[in-house]
Amino acid sequence: MPRLAREKSFDSIYHIMVKSISEVNLYIDEKDKAKYLDFVKKAQDQFEFRVYSYCLMDNHAHFIIDANGADISKIMHFINYKYAMYFNKRYERHGHLFQDRFKSKIVKDDRYLFALTAYVHFNATDIKGYETNPQDYPFSSLGIFLAEKKDEYELIDDEFILSMFNLKEATARAMYRDFIFKVKSVVDAQREEFKNDPTEYRSMRTVLVRDISPEKIIEIITEKFNIDKLMLRIKRAKDVKEAKAVLCFVLRKFCDLKCADICRILGNVGQANVSKLCSIGRELVKEEKYRGLIDEILNMCA
Repeated sequence: MPRLAREKSFDSIYHIMVKSISEVNLYIDEKDKAKYLDFVKKAQDQFEFRVYSYCLMDNHAHFIIDANGADISKIMHFINYKYAMYFNKRYERHGHLFQDRFKSKIVKDDRYLFALTAYVHFNATDIKGYETNPQDYPFSSLGIFLAEKKDEYELIDDEFILSMFNLKEATARAMYRDFIFKVKSVVDAQREEFKNDPTEYRSMRTVLVRDISPEKIIEIITEKFNIDKLMLRIKRAKDVKEAKAVLCFVLRKFCDLKCADICRILGNVGQANVSKLCSIGRELVKEEKYRGLIDEILNMCA
């Protein structure tokens, strides 16, 4: 039986749940949970989505993700593929790790979003030792919302949720604390959420536009690196690896292209190499000499 098409909207907020196959836990220890969040951060650098909350359990995990103009399927494929490769290598196993596709539900309104953050954060109360203090669980974002721990992975955008409570940060955090511990009945109601048809929620958030033409990006990169466009298509051309890496990263980020699409643009390069170049480019744009390049590209394409 063919799978139903996933309902998607490029300016929506999603409740995402990933779950392992029944015979194995998704995370064996804390190192695995940390590694998964590391892959989420790498995906965030690549696709520039926002994470509003998360909680990692043993055999599943919950996230609230604002796609910010990106394709949620590409985001989750990026994360789960890399994690499955890591997991199978670490535990010397083969085969599938995740149960079916990830589950996703589009958030329908502010009230639902509030209840959803409570539901995600309250998952930690099912873990031994955190039944009454879920904010202390290290693999949940609740402690970040309550300013009781740092955002070690720099994943969370808590400002958006908190601003709905109060524009003053301290007041907003106090109000969120009161809210989160008074909504247990609402939290319980969310247990059946994936059985309902999703409805769409669009707020006044600013969404990153992903429709910049590849030709415009190539023009900007070749000018920035002072190289001829033809050099990008030469397989082992010297002194253009960094330009290719940054180009691949930016094409995926702003043009919503798959690795296969970039292969066709560059020629003489496989999907595995494009994926590696994207990873290199992601790190390069953090370096001093390329800092500001992303903003520069956005400004030139505006």
